[in-house]
Amino acid sequence: MALLRSLLYYVFQLVFTPLFVSSFLLLFWLPLRQRHLYCRGWVWTALWVIRHVLGIRYEVKGAENIPEGAFIIMSKHQSAWETIGLQKVFPGSIFVLKKELHWIPFFGWALALNPMIAIDRSAKRDALRQVVTLGTARLKAGYRVIIYPEGTRVPPGVHGEYKRGGAVLAHHSGFPVVPVAHNAGELWARNAVIKKPGLVTVSIGPVIDPSGLKSEQVLRQAEEWIEGEMRCISPHRYPASPTAS
Repeated sequence: MALLRSLLYYVFQLVFTPLFVSSFLLLFWLPLRQRHLYCRGWVWTALWVIRHVLGIRYEVKGAENIPEGAFIIMSKHQSAWETIGLQKVFPGSIFVLKKELHWIPFFGWALALNPMIAIDRSAKRDALRQVVTLGTARLKAGYRVIIYPEGTRVPPGVHGEYKRGGAVLAHHSGFPVVPVAHNAGELWARNAVIKKPGLVTVSIGPVIDPSGLKSEQVLRQAEEWIEGEMRCISPHRYPASPTAS
């Protein structure tokens, strides 16, 4: 059954995504914000299919921690699910992503017409400068910026190296950080053809105010909360580690 569900989802992506993006490309003349709003139609539809075809639901814990206005989301990255789901949890959000994604037919073209922050990860110093410059501009424009501090998808139970881009952005821009932990990788593993039905838990932590903090302190607070919360969400993945309080 899971195989059939997954195949139906791929059919949806192969049919609906090109049709949607084709209509979107005709709207290139719209202002950036209107283009971004239009793409919510794809996100909402994809999540409906993910729920009703794949059988993957989600719950949000700590929603009371979401502040008003713009902020930086530093999230665990385990699968493709959160690239879709977090846009519903945090309306008006955009991503810091690798520039190469723009070359993906249809999907990448849509990204290129959105206010995403596309960086060249091979040029580390320039990439960080882009994150700070473009990220600050997007935050001031009212967008919420999602950054995966580990830089790439990591399997459940793995603690990757946290990179400082999001923390540096918070330090320079003054906008707060919201840490996010989740277990989407339990159901939607990296590069897995078959997706498992079940419940994704998205846990939102207390706001980190960067005022008076160095970027290293911001990063450490976010990392400690996320990794501690991961041990609460997926304790079976950390059998040798104490459960965070």
